[in-house]
Amino acid sequence: MVVIVVLQWLLGSLSLIASLASLIRWDDWWVRVFDFPRIQILVIHLLALVCSFLADGINGIFESVFVAGLILSFVYQFYNIYPYTVFSPKEVKKYKGKADGQDISLLVSNVYTPNRGSEKLIRLVRQYQPDILLTLESDRWWEKQLKPLEEDYPYTVKVPLDNLYGMHLYSKLELLDPQVLYLVEDYIPSIHGQVSLKSGQKVQIHCLHPEPPSPSESDTSTSRDAELLIVGKNTKDESLPILVFGDLNDVAWSRTTRLFRKISGLLDPRIGRGWYNTFHAKYPFFRWPLDHIFVSEHFKLRNLKVLPTIGSDHFPVFSHFHLLSSPSPENEPVNEEPDQEEREWAEEKIEKANPNIVSI
Repeated sequence: MVVIVVLQWLLGSLSLIASLASLIRWDDWWVRVFDFPRIQILVIHLLALVCSFLADGINGIFESVFVAGLILSFVYQFYNIYPYTVFSPKEVKKYKGKADGQDISLLVSNVYTPNRGSEKLIRLVRQYQPDILLTLESDRWWEKQLKPLEEDYPYTVKVPLDNLYGMHLYSKLELLDPQVLYLVEDYIPSIHGQVSLKSGQKVQIHCLHPEPPSPSESDTSTSRDAELLIVGKNTKDESLPILVFGDLNDVAWSRTTRLFRKISGLLDPRIGRGWYNTFHAKYPFFRWPLDHIFVSEHFKLRNLKVLPTIGSDHFPVFSHFHLLSSPSPENEPVNEEPDQEEREWAEEKIEKANPNIVSI
């Protein structure tokens, strides 16, 4: 019984601290880190509540307030991840028609620079035959190893770097006016341009890998947040269909990513389908969705799948979409328009980062 009581207070206190920290708007990495493990925090909440009811019962005002706080915190955490469960309506509807020139498929893989599993990635590419392959953290060694793919992927953008922010874009479809931009930091690239589908329809693409908030990389989330919000603002009034994809170093349910989606109007195909956790590949309990594909309302989903490990700390993710002739009224955005406070917060974030580029 003593063990259960100790677990009740230990797990309960830990989960309450995590929930309170995630409510704070500070940019410091040690605060923002609590945005990531909401699934794990939810499990800890549940264990703490079970221990509370297995103990001698709820006795006294202090314990009653503590348990009430756990229940409220549990509801808050579940509210944040609920859209990414099968119980929520699907935001991007399924397309069941025949494949044609309006289809586009993507494979996104953060390869982890020291990893030497290039053959595993090549096998996945040959198995799934994506129209576009985006690799992240790829340096010159990875560029050399992936050279055989260029026979099938003649359109490329290569940014080999040794700082964990290299990226390579390989495409079977023609790339139009691709640009490598350093939106916020001089050492963190992103790729922007258009791709021409087999039908001739053009699609705007944005490939991102912003800097994460962590003690080893950035003390704050300011740079990451600003890059996402800059892209969100620039895609809002884009007339072409849009795809934004990459390792965003943020989870789908964070305040920043939700605001990015509100500002951009883009949709998340995971909503109503599952979490699709891609990180950390080596630690099953510590996993959350870091690799993302956001789409405009012009798309319906054919397939979305987390692929087997290639030895990286990220799993690759494959997606396949069908482009409609006009935005689909069947797609159901779960995000409303940003309010004035959110718009001001976004502007403050961008200004604080002192970005190199604000208009793409």
